[in-house]
Amino acid sequence: MKPFFACVKKEFYHIIRDVRTVLILLVMPVAQIIIFGFAISTEVRNIRVAVGDPSNDASTQRLINEIDANPYFDITRTIDNPKQIDNLFRRDETDLVIVFEENFNENLLRTGEASLQLITDATEPNKATAVTSYAANVIKSYRNGINKGTARANMQISPEIKLLYNPQQKSAYNFVPGVMGLILMLICAMMTSISIVRERELGTMEVLLASPIKPISVILAKTVPYLTLSIVNLATLLLLSVFVLDVPVAGSLGLLSVLSLLFIFVALSLGLLISTIVNSQPAAMLVSGMVLMMPVMLLSGMIFPIESMPLLLQWISNIIPARWFIAAVKKIMIEGLGFTYVLKETAVLVSMIAVIMLISLKNFKYRLQ
Repeated sequence: MKPFFACVKKEFYHIIRDVRTVLILLVMPVAQIIIFGFAISTEVRNIRVAVGDPSNDASTQRLINEIDANPYFDITRTIDNPKQIDNLFRRDETDLVIVFEENFNENLLRTGEASLQLITDATEPNKATAVTSYAANVIKSYRNGINKGTARANMQISPEIKLLYNPQQKSAYNFVPGVMGLILMLICAMMTSISIVRERELGTMEVLLASPIKPISVILAKTVPYLTLSIVNLATLLLLSVFVLDVPVAGSLGLLSVLSLLFIFVALSLGLLISTIVNSQPAAMLVSGMVLMMPVMLLSGMIFPIESMPLLLQWISNIIPARWFIAAVKKIMIEGLGFTYVLKETAVLVSMIAVIMLISLKNFKYRLQ
């Protein structure tokens, strides 16, 4: 038994000496259970509400206060002109707009019926359905309350729901940008990192670096095939989206292509960075899958609304490139917005390229160890 326990002890030493293995075995499960527990939620929280209240009477103020008191809603602004509504959604400054009719309280008392409009962005159909459903429930509760407190027990408040950009609530409008981000990230980052690590494992990378070709040229040459494949995949995804899934490119195709190329460069830079950290193909695949694929699926807004996540996870999502790419694709492809509306996302992606490439090239081993 002594040799057996000696082998066990030796194996424990091997594991403990490798910090990355310890992180994967002990820290990664903890991180996953926390992310899954808080990010995977069908609830929509922190709903930003803008209110248009031309009558500004007692009934509208009570209903507004009831909505604001609800933990799911946060009234962030009031609007005076219906023309402001479109700009609020274009600039992603609100999730729901409530517009009361004029003489709301007078109509309610005189005829027993008043109306209001619930306007939301339906590029994410599930979120739009949840937001309008929550608001309708609050309105129903308010209506039941006033019916109990008055002699007339049949007062009606009729919410008219208006869904912008995706009135049919097609799910493809939501998952197409997310799938584009996921596929481009996996092809560029994972395959680039595996390709470079494979050359190092086989010993051919040192041969290439010792050749007359400059090391930076060798590294860039390794990424060109995956850049080409990613461009082909991008074209295929767009063609399938438009002609098979009926998701139109409402904005500029040129702007969408340029933004996608920026995201591809970010993913290639991440692949190069991963190749400087790991020394084997399985490790490169594991790191790519766990560090890139899972966050893209859970924390980029691809499936679950970022606004519904805890503040810490929202901060973490800011460093995930796919979050900014998916948001920009929705604005260009679904909402038909121009460059000024995706300036923030573009600046973030360009900054990420510069930072990741700088770290990657600094860490890359140009010589035999």
